[in-house]
Amino acid sequence: MDTSRYRPKNFILEILAILLALVFLSPFYLVLSNSVKSLKEILLDAASLPAIFHWDNYSKVWDAINFPQAFWNSLSITILSVIFIVMFSSMAAYQIVRRPSRFNSFVFLLLVSAMIIPFQSLMLQLVRVTSILELRGELYGIVACYLGFGMPLSVFLFHGFIKSVPYELEEAARVDGSNPYGVFFRIVFPLLLPIIVTVIILNTLWIWNDYLLPVLVIGGNKDLTTLPVAVTKFFGQYTKKWDLALAGLVMAILPILLFFLSLQRYIVEGVTAGSVKG
Repeated sequence: MDTSRYRPKNFILEILAILLALVFLSPFYLVLSNSVKSLKEILLDAASLPAIFHWDNYSKVWDAINFPQAFWNSLSITILSVIFIVMFSSMAAYQIVRRPSRFNSFVFLLLVSAMIIPFQSLMLQLVRVTSILELRGELYGIVACYLGFGMPLSVFLFHGFIKSVPYELEEAARVDGSNPYGVFFRIVFPLLLPIIVTVIILNTLWIWNDYLLPVLVIGGNKDLTTLPVAVTKFFGQYTKKWDLALAGLVMAILPILLFFLSLQRYIVEGVTAGSVKG
């Protein structure tokens, strides 16, 4: 069979794919190139390559926002929040799947329904509740909020994946004398590794890059300022220091970008496994 007539079509598709990739990569080019320009050069021509590389933009940002402290705050908040989300979401999904009842079905429906509620509609109530419970400006306060907002999607993902875990393994563990906690943590939890990695990646990307929730909950506590909040220091009412802001943005996204690229294949594997099995 002559396949030469299909080559022009494949060539066109390849060209379109390359153009589409360039469109998606263009924001990265703009951020990286402008992060080493002077403010004047950015305002004159943001799309051009730097005439002079101002690497000192990064050192200025390091001192201006106290980068080590902001980085540690983002890291600690992200790690603690993700650990609690994984633990509580996996246990809740396991209970819902293995103990079917009207109450558990209602709880699952309630959690899934929470995913469609816009965060903006909860902002005022969130500020009031966190103030009443004395959670504002505290590390445990922001972690508790991330746990609450992160559980619905995480429970949904765990719920689909746990259905694929053979129930016979749990029965065998019970026959050997294992208690319910031993069955979950020794038998079930290790088998959830693909979806655990997926949940970790999705929540890490969200929490690390989040700006609005830290502003509402942390407030004026500068000791807990995260990187997204710290970068906004360069945007004032009358002046905007784009050269420093873009350099700070590169410093903020580089760790999470490397984290995502190293683990991205688990996202498709985990979501697919949880959606087609069971």
